[in-house]
Amino acid sequence: MNGKSPWSWTIGRIAGIDVSVHVTFLILLVFVSQPLFLLAIFGCVLLHELGHALAARSFGIGTRGILLLPIGGVAQLERIPRDPWQELVITIAGPAVNFVLAGIFALLVLITGGLEGLGGLSLVGGNALESLLVVNLTLGIFNLIPAFPMDGGRILRALLAWRMDYVDATLIASAVGRVIAVILGLIGLFSPYFSLTLVLLAVFVYFAARAEATMALRERQARTGVPGSDDLQWVTELLRRRAESMRETTSRTAPERSNDTRPRRPSSNGHRRIRDVPFTVE
Repeated sequence: MNGKSPWSWTIGRIAGIDVSVHVTFLILLVFVSQPLFLLAIFGCVLLHELGHALAARSFGIGTRGILLLPIGGVAQLERIPRDPWQELVITIAGPAVNFVLAGIFALLVLITGGLEGLGGLSLVGGNALESLLVVNLTLGIFNLIPAFPMDGGRILRALLAWRMDYVDATLIASAVGRVIAVILGLIGLFSPYFSLTLVLLAVFVYFAARAEATMALRERQARTGVPGSDDLQWVTELLRRRAESMRETTSRTAPERSNDTRPRRPSSNGHRRIRDVPFTVE
């Protein structure tokens, strides 16, 4: 065991980062028919998390470890950057790794099967290269769903933080993430092919998003003494206030109409005379 958690074991160290596996992952191996293929999938997940970790290192942010779970992986960064650009780069690095891997597997499929090798790709029924190509495309695209705290949700938070307070951006991203989590859970429950993994992922996203919002609000309360709520009604009110603020800003910057309503004498050509307005060219 790694001493950090009684439910995980350290299985190695890559680029100075401890890699651990949760005990539930080992249970998962017992119930799958192709454990080697599952290990290959989680190898891609590990590379995805290493993408996050190494991008964070480029900004001076360390990673305590990488934990592999049945629903994916987690890169445990020492801190979350408050610079929107840094968070954007670190977050995009993970899906980017999967898209690069998908390109590599696509090239290998072309080499081994010709142009027709890319036709009719599916996760099951194809060879290992085709399946891993589909896996990496799926991982890359799925992680871009804006379900905070998944990668897409953190990208959303980073983009919002460019225009508003970091806590407000977190609350909005958290609300969006929880709504998407409910949708994913319903899809997993009521789709023709019941997906326990999707249901578990939805539960994880929902409560993780709520926890992120709670931490952000506690930080704001400690800094300003102003309590808040992380419910969706509060976020709706926040969006309403920001919309009003934008309208006020627009009205202030719009050119003011003249209050002079006196009729103007028409000019000799039949059109109204336009008053000369001084201007400068810089």
